[in-house]
Amino acid sequence: MAVDYNAEPLLRVEKLKQYFKNGSFTVKAVDDVSFEIYPGETYGLVGESGSGKTTIGRGIIRLYNPTGGRILFRDMDISTKKLDRYTNMELRTKMQMIFQDPMASLNPRKKIGDIIGEGLDIHHSYATKEERREKIDAILAKVGLAKEHYDRYPYQFSGGQRQRVGIARALIMNPDLIIADECISALDVSIQAQVVNLMKDIQEETGCAYLFIAHDLSMVKYISDRIGVLHLGRLLETGTTEEIFSRPLHPYTVSLLSAIPSPNPASERARTSVSYDYATSGLDYDKGKLHHIEGRHYVLGTDEEVESWTK
Repeated sequence: MAVDYNAEPLLRVEKLKQYFKNGSFTVKAVDDVSFEIYPGETYGLVGESGSGKTTIGRGIIRLYNPTGGRILFRDMDISTKKLDRYTNMELRTKMQMIFQDPMASLNPRKKIGDIIGEGLDIHHSYATKEERREKIDAILAKVGLAKEHYDRYPYQFSGGQRQRVGIARALIMNPDLIIADECISALDVSIQAQVVNLMKDIQEETGCAYLFIAHDLSMVKYISDRIGVLHLGRLLETGTTEEIFSRPLHPYTVSLLSAIPSPNPASERARTSVSYDYATSGLDYDKGKLHHIEGRHYVLGTDEEVESWTK
């Protein structure tokens, strides 16, 4: 579906900081990250392990209390330590998360129907047990599972089926935003394609937005409208998928894209990986600021650095 960038953003993340203290040492997992997600949009967040992708997702849904900055969801500030009852209800129903490990995120002692229906139970979103069962059966069908799966346990499913259960659990509350945290990384390649296509179909049907956190740049390119590139807790570059893949500016983005293997043996032999080491790059992320290039393209750097990258 076409994204209306003239509409009000569904989610605004403004200068988000997430620090963790370890004795006398403080880890700056996320530092001054800002972006927005529009209704019906898929925003891909990429970067190497430890760059802060999952921390951002968990901070947005308030599994962590942000150290600094603001998170605005549907124009409500959800970054305060104590949320009022209405804001908390909107957050818990209209924002959901699909976790990375489809087995660890499902209670092995509960049946699939009860796992999916837990949100309905907590928020009293049905009048009768029959209505509850109808809603769960409908969402099972939407994610490609049968109503007979209702009484089965997680261990009786394959990895791809378990991830479908995770998607169903997120969809049951009819959310506006779903945070998909590495939701395909534990799956086989063929199953990854099935799950991503399912997510795209659901987005077309419901109009929900995704924050799609992943390592696989090819899959991010396929599903995302815009992409943000993270490194060491900093958002180095963000733009539309076309802008990032056709004209990467930051040296780290260039290095990241150069590592994508090609399925064509001829082009794969000719491919050259570009190395990037922050310690020897001469760049200082603390001195940089986000520069607007053109379109929706932004890159972090000093005036001199950005000028040299855009020549």
